[in-house]
Amino acid sequence: MVFQLRQPGRQPETRWHVPETGSSVPRRQLGRLLRQAREEAGINLEAAAEALEWSRAKMYRLEGGQVALRTHDVTLMCRHYGTSAELTEVLVSLARETKSKGWWHAYGEVIPSWFELYVGMEAAAHHIRQYEPMLVPGLLQTPEYMEALFTTRPGRTPQEVAQKVALRLERQKLLTRRNPVAPLFEAIIDEAVVRRPLADIEAWRHQLAYLVNATQAPHVRLRVMPLSATPHLVSVAGAFALLDFPAAGTRPAEPSTVYCESLTGSLYLDRPEEIAKYREAWQLLWDRALDERASEDLIGTVIKESYDD
Repeated sequence: MVFQLRQPGRQPETRWHVPETGSSVPRRQLGRLLRQAREEAGINLEAAAEALEWSRAKMYRLEGGQVALRTHDVTLMCRHYGTSAELTEVLVSLARETKSKGWWHAYGEVIPSWFELYVGMEAAAHHIRQYEPMLVPGLLQTPEYMEALFTTRPGRTPQEVAQKVALRLERQKLLTRRNPVAPLFEAIIDEAVVRRPLADIEAWRHQLAYLVNATQAPHVRLRVMPLSATPHLVSVAGAFALLDFPAAGTRPAEPSTVYCESLTGSLYLDRPEEIAKYREAWQLLWDRALDERASEDLIGTVIKESYDD
C-alpha cells in the first residue's frame, strides 16, 4: 500500500486525505482488518460503499486508517461482511482505541498534518532504522542543532522555533523510556553530515559529541557512510526511515512501514515487496558504512580537526 499525505490544497487526485486526530496505529490496524474482512466476504469496495451509503473516498480513508471510526459504524460494517462475533468484538475494541489521543496532539499546529501519523507510528515502533544523507537524524539532534535547522525557514518566529524544538525533544524521550521498553534505533548518516558545520562552531562540536555519547546506549547504533564510498543502489533514493512494530496482545503486529519526507508532504509504504526493497537497501548501506567503532573514531577526529582550524 502506498499513501501520500500533503498539505491542504496540494493533494494528488488518487491519494487519501490528511488524517484526523486520534491514535494512528489502532486506526491503521482497524482499517487493515476491516479491508481483510470485506475481501474475505467477497465484497468489492464499491459495493460496500453503496450498501453502507458512504462514498468510495470515505471507504478508502477508513480502510487506509486515515480517519477514526465510531463503534456503531464498525458494527454495521461487520454485520454487512458477516464477521464472527469474536472478530467483531476485536474491531469494536480497536475503534474505541482510535479515540484516544497521543501526547503529540497537545502541540497542535506545530506538527504538520502529514507528519502526525509518523509521530504516532514512531512512538509505537520497536525497531527504527533511519538513513540520513544530509542531516543528523532528529532523534539524535541537540537543541542547538534543531534551532539552527528550524530557523532556516523564512518568517518563522522565535516562539514557533521554540515550539518545534520542544516537540522534537519530546519525541527523543522514546529512546530513554522504560515502559514500554525503548525501541532499537539504528541510523546511518553520510560523512558529509559530520563534516558540515553549523554557523555556531561550538554548537556543532556539541552536536558531534552528543552523537558519540548517545550511541553508548545499547539500543542506539550509528554508522557513518564514508566519503570514499562509491555510488550505490540507494544513492538516488534519499533519506528514509524503516519502522517495525511489536505484536499487540493477540493481534498481529502492525505491518512494517517505510517513511519518506519531502518539503510538501510525506510518503508511507507498507506493501511486502516495497518493504523487501528497502530492507535490501538498508542492508547494503549498513554493510558499506563504517562500523560503530570506526564511525565513533571518525566523529572524534572531526571534532579534533575543528580545533586545529
